[in-house]
Amino acid sequence: QVQLVESGGGLVQPGGSLTLSCAASGRMFSAYIMGWFRQVPGKERTFVAAISASGGITYADSVKGRFTISRDNAKRTVYLQMNSLKPEDTAVYSCAARRLAITTTPDGYPYWGQGTQVTVSS
Repeated sequence: QVQLVESGGGLVQPGGSLTLSCAASGRMFSAYIMGWFRQVPGKERTFVAAISASGGITYADSVKGRFTISRDNAKRTVYLQMNSLKPEDTAVYSCAARRLAITTTPDGYPYWGQGTQVTVSS
């Protein structure tokens, strides 16, 4: 079991930056694959990025070159650095955890945080 709590969301202007954090409690954080997803009201949750236990990383095409996922196992925290933000990045961002291999499918993650709102607007 792992519990996840996101923080760092807010309002930012287009072209700006924001860093989200996801703090985990529970055992063996370092063994979990950590993912970030986002959801806009009325639409399905979509994959943003994921990082494996060994540091392997996968990004959605829409965020490649702009977002960076990282993890600090000592702090049991995963980060999402978001640069060059666009209005279409506006969403509720949630972190998720699973074991075994990276998947971009939300249903593959049994553990979720409550989400944090990111709004990109001038």
